[in-house]
Amino acid sequence: MSKHALVSFKRDKHIRTEITLTGSKSECNRALIISSLSKGKVKVENMSDAADTVTLNRILNSLSSGHPQRQTVDVGPAGTAMRFLTAYLSVQTGDFLLTGTERMKQRPIGILAEALKSIGASLSYAEQNGFPPLEIKGPFRQRSEKVSIKGDISSQYISALLMIAPALPEGLRLEIEGELTSLPYVKMTLDMLKESGISYTWNNNVISISSQPFSGATLTVEPDWSAASYWYSIAALSEQAEISLPYLKEKSLQGDSRIREIMTAFGVATQQTAKGIAISTAEKHFDGAVLNLKDCPDLAQTIIVCAAALGKNLAFTGLETLKIKETDRIAALQAELSKIGVVLTEDNLIYTLDCSGLNFPQRVRFKTYEDHRMAMAFAPLALLIDEVVLEEMNVVEKSYPAFWQDLEKAGFIVNVI
Repeated sequence: MSKHALVSFKRDKHIRTEITLTGSKSECNRALIISSLSKGKVKVENMSDAADTVTLNRILNSLSSGHPQRQTVDVGPAGTAMRFLTAYLSVQTGDFLLTGTERMKQRPIGILAEALKSIGASLSYAEQNGFPPLEIKGPFRQRSEKVSIKGDISSQYISALLMIAPALPEGLRLEIEGELTSLPYVKMTLDMLKESGISYTWNNNVISISSQPFSGATLTVEPDWSAASYWYSIAALSEQAEISLPYLKEKSLQGDSRIREIMTAFGVATQQTAKGIAISTAEKHFDGAVLNLKDCPDLAQTIIVCAAALGKNLAFTGLETLKIKETDRIAALQAELSKIGVVLTEDNLIYTLDCSGLNFPQRVRFKTYEDHRMAMAFAPLALLIDEVVLEEMNVVEKSYPAFWQDLEKAGFIVNVI
């Protein structure tokens, strides 16, 4: 039977705490692939304990190169692992069946798979065209060093290709078609490759990486700014907050570090400290501009729910990728926000909140749709609602396993029902 969390906050809404966040899932997953491609030359420190990262690390450690029989590689619900391993397994020697949960089989992979096939990967669809499971066979026999891929789809497709580029016999010349979504994540990948001794060029919309060896390096994973976003939301919804988040850097590889800039309008100030950062309540000053989240779509649920709870009729754009995540995040937000009287509408890729009917019932039960970010985006509403029930509470293990314990540390009451 699924476990649900009943979250409440009984005392005054003044929060003073220190929260040490797990390592960034985005950084760590890239570091693990790079380390494996380098055959151990690149070391990884401050590993994330997110379920997706644990899954990817386990798979990479269990694979047998050149195994005579087919190996089934099951990523479960780990979307990043599915995308990165699609490229990684393409350059390994062996016969692999790459699969996942039923929801994973509904998430498209065709753009990446076809790009890999165009340069020489032996890859086919085991069930439905364009979707997992995938049959992948190596060794890789490169027939082209050029590949084009749309920039307005998941940046993980681009990152997956870039990470295997140094291992390709002829390297890779990757052309990005159109506007690039989630630019910071592509920059993160390139910066981590550079730290690992890989050189590249980026001219206009073409990234070129030659065939070259990795050098010895250590990739130290920064704490997760996506996880930090929930504490920004908590600070924005509290009457007064002083929250310390150790080890987060002022200059971060993570695109989600933009939360510190976005949340100034929500009345949350960020100060760099000797230990990391400290966030605190300040004056709110919304300017009415459309908020473009193209570079940080994983922040969307946190920001939209927080804005709704504050009764702000904000507008957002850059949310195109949300419909192909763990769930259709747009539809999920629309359904769950309606429970507090808020409407989220879409008009020509601009999403607008209508908070005219905002109300806080004594108790609200929110579905999480097997999506970790739904659970963590709605949990802070316990500051405004007497009892908040989050279904399937274990979904947070995907990226932030200690989330419920950290809430309790900050004064929330979390009961399992």
